[in-house]
Amino acid sequence: MNQTYMKKVGFLWLLIGCSLISTQIWSQAPKYSNEFLNIGVGARALGMSNTMVAAANDITAGYWNPAALTSIESRAQFSAMHAEWFAGIAQYDYVSFGKRMNPVNNAFGSISIVRFGIDQIPYTINLIGEDGSIDYDNISEFSAADYAFILSYAQNLGTKGWRIGGSAKIIHRSVGRFGTAWGFGLDAGLFYQSDKLRFGVMLKDISTTFNAWSFNLTEEEKVVFEKTDNIIPVNTLEQTLPRISVGIAYNIKLGAKNSLLLAADVDVTTDGERNTIASFSTFSIDPHVGLEFSLNKTIFIRGGIGNLQYIKDIVDPTQEDLSIQPNAGIGLKLGRIQLDYALANVGEVASDLLNSHIFSLTLNFTQRRTGE
Repeated sequence: MNQTYMKKVGFLWLLIGCSLISTQIWSQAPKYSNEFLNIGVGARALGMSNTMVAAANDITAGYWNPAALTSIESRAQFSAMHAEWFAGIAQYDYVSFGKRMNPVNNAFGSISIVRFGIDQIPYTINLIGEDGSIDYDNISEFSAADYAFILSYAQNLGTKGWRIGGSAKIIHRSVGRFGTAWGFGLDAGLFYQSDKLRFGVMLKDISTTFNAWSFNLTEEEKVVFEKTDNIIPVNTLEQTLPRISVGIAYNIKLGAKNSLLLAADVDVTTDGERNTIASFSTFSIDPHVGLEFSLNKTIFIRGGIGNLQYIKDIVDPTQEDLSIQPNAGIGLKLGRIQLDYALANVGEVASDLLNSHIFSLTLNFTQRRTGE
């Protein structure tokens, strides 16, 4: 068996283990539930280390801060992103479309779809027969994937510069035919924009998102689970606690056509202590910063620093070293089309290597008329 095959077998057991953990102990410590929705969307965002709560200015705002959808200048916009992680084993995709709904209050609506999945996972439960023989023809394949369907809406408030927005999201998670979950949650956002300053607040899973898991194992599979000392999962409810993000962005003009955008976000999770720069028994704080240099509103150069955490020193486990994840990216806008690329680090938390390539495309439709 080749290396890629062995990696997929390893991912199978990792996914089963994660599912068992999340479904068995959520009431004690519901951490990292629906974590695929905290990865981020859009190469622009990932190149700036996800500092988008205030800096988002395109259709991806439906994910980052729905209130910022009102800053889109075109009547309608489409965006798509694709990324491959872990040597191409994991596929991460995003598509979104939105349009202006009411020019009077600058209302804008969008629908987004996010998928994180691992396909062609070998299912080896029938690999070894009762007589001990190995038959590779008995190996089948399945997929493990997480989906999110996000419906967003935003509009201006009565006070100049302030906007409000919200999102309703449906979650679907599946591990082959063995387990599926459906969930529902609500997000809310607040956004302020002036000539140079942008400010945003994002309340994610403000309703507390619940995933109802249902498992379907055959009696034969249950026997194998018992013989291999694996816990047989049971139908249960998984909870995703609220996350609060606050962001600020400031635009500095560098001449008539160039500019520099400085952005900073602070994420506050409420599911207990995490390995972040500041953590407590009930919540954790995770700051990240980013910047974007715009050349004639055509070429964009981006960078960011995030995922600050302390890692135990390999030589001396009693000591901890500060780990910082750098990201970088570029963008090119040609008329109504914008192409973005980001070089980030996803697979290795404690590594400084940038080994994840993210591509995204944004298409603007008819521009708004002056005064709308």
